[in-house]
Amino acid sequence: MIDEKLEIMKSRKGFIAALDQSGGSSKKTLDLYGIAEDQYHNDLEMFDLIHKMRSRIITSKSFSSDQVLGVILFEETMNRKIENEFTASYLWSKKHILSFLKVDKGLEDEKDGVQLMRPIPDLLKVLDQASKREIFGTKMRSVIHDDDVEGIQKVVEQQFTLAKTIGSKGFVPIIEPEVSIHSKNKEKCEQILKAEIEKALERLPKDIQVIFKFTIPSIPDFYKSLMNYSQVVRIVALSGGYKKEVACQKLSQNHGMIASFSRALLEGLQVSDGKRKFDQKLKETIDEIYHASIL
Repeated sequence: MIDEKLEIMKSRKGFIAALDQSGGSSKKTLDLYGIAEDQYHNDLEMFDLIHKMRSRIITSKSFSSDQVLGVILFEETMNRKIENEFTASYLWSKKHILSFLKVDKGLEDEKDGVQLMRPIPDLLKVLDQASKREIFGTKMRSVIHDDDVEGIQKVVEQQFTLAKTIGSKGFVPIIEPEVSIHSKNKEKCEQILKAEIEKALERLPKDIQVIFKFTIPSIPDFYKSLMNYSQVVRIVALSGGYKKEVACQKLSQNHGMIASFSRALLEGLQVSDGKRKFDQKLKETIDEIYHASIL
């Protein structure tokens, strides 16, 4: 089963859907979906609504393994059910789609031009739970704002330290050192980041498999050479705040890089949409993202 899932992630055409909005981003996600903040009264009601939205997407006939390889889930979603099955089990048994779990706890304040991840004291406990929920991999996000070498080194060191722990437990970690699209030195940040990642990959044990999730680079195909490392399963792209059309256009210039979009995937979907309209909107979005991912 592990070999089958790894082969899907390595070689099948498609993209990863990022449905891992956390407590900090759920309100904005619901607002864009057409559910105002005055329509719920606490976090439990908010998470109920966001799970209904995610369930609607996942169960849609437009959402299939023909185009979607995997889904990134929030811990809250992992422990909830869709049609009486835990979410990841439903995705695998009904859709043949892999699941990744967001394991980071958010970001520290900016220092040295970057935001490191907050500590994850319960990581091993979460991984143990994930192994019972048919989770294939994990995801953890840092953010780079400026071309501070020391700061970027700290980002890479933190990401790879966690990746080794996660990989040793049988999961495939997605390493996500996001470079802000608003950085005045975005291209320089990417150059430093790639150089530090290459150093880290040289030291990474050969039995640890990783996926990279990058901001779409300023120079097309900039990260493509990282696929030459045996430990790298795939390279995926975050939309990073770009509108769907712009994100897809930029992604299409990066051969071999596939999408892992969140905001761009949900763009235009409304709670008031009827089933046919919702499925058609989702199909059009998935088609657009898929075609940008297979070039």
